Amino acid sequence: RLAPLREEGVLVIGSGNLVHNLHAYAWGQHGVQAYDWAVRFEERARELLLAGNHGPLVAYEELGRDAQLSVPTPDHYLPLLYLLGLRRQEDPVRFPVDGVDGGSVSMLAVRFG
Repeated sequence: RLAPLREEGVLVIGSGNLVHNLHAYAWGQHGVQAYDWAVRFEERARELLLAGNHGPLVAYEELGRDAQLSVPTPDHYLPLLYLLGLRRQEDPVRFPVDGVDGGSVSMLAVRFG
């Protein structure tokens, strides 16, 4: 239902975090090394996005422990799923911003088109 908005020239932005675990966040330590599970989940999500394989991203809970730690609550993850509904098969996928803050909050930006 969202895809026709692109034909009308509407820019749709989803704001959230792919990895967002505040329980594990190193408050005040922005340069701390990212947790292994956060890096693995972000890498897996990148692979799925590049492959156009959205099913596992929708059912992210089934991606295992890394996903469960990375997305303990869906509120910051769900905006990505709305954007998946806008993607055309031929759209290139870009990641203009990346990095993990505080060890457990991904700054990854995803751009379609």
